[in-house]
Amino acid sequence: MPVTKPTEILLHEASVEMPKESIADLVRKMIVLLGEDPNREGLRKTPERFEKALKFLTSGYHQNLESVLNGATFSVHYDEMVVVKDIEFFSLCEHHLLPFFGKAHVAYLPSKKVLGLSKIARLVNMFARRLQIQERMTSQIADSISDKISPEGVGVIIEARHLCMQMRGVEKQHGQAVTSAMLGSFRHNKQTRDEFLSLVRAQRC
Repeated sequence: MPVTKPTEILLHEASVEMPKESIADLVRKMIVLLGEDPNREGLRKTPERFEKALKFLTSGYHQNLESVLNGATFSVHYDEMVVVKDIEFFSLCEHHLLPFFGKAHVAYLPSKKVLGLSKIARLVNMFARRLQIQERMTSQIADSISDKISPEGVGVIIEARHLCMQMRGVEKQHGQAVTSAMLGSFRHNKQTRDEFLSLVRAQRC
């Protein structure tokens, strides 16, 4: 009779599909650990609601640059700055799973191609709907535009309020974080950078 080797047992066990807990199941356990009753009327459907909301707020993991832009790059002879500002976004801080939210301002200097304007907002949403930190998200937006259409330069500024700072920790209600990513001519040409900054600031006038 052949002897089953330990590695063969492990492979067999790995091939057997184990029952998986849903996010709702885990949230139900979390509610108990917090000292609440998940069967109380107000909480009875909370785990399923939370799972649905969380899947929406992290739906960016199921998107990529190609699907978001969907071919909306156009060959156009245009060499002036393109700016889309005040793009509202909501994201989740990966350190505490608490929201941070605000506005993104995105600009680029075309070389041979431009992007559909609505696609820039969709690009911001794709990266915002992941577990994030603001600094990484800022760079991801800039790098994606640079990689896709190879412009002369890209500038991204994000202004956001973080509930992990406002609701807990230092509890500063009016603190705001500002991050920027400047690539190409936005980094090396002060005139280009200043033009972008002035256009962003113009919203406050």
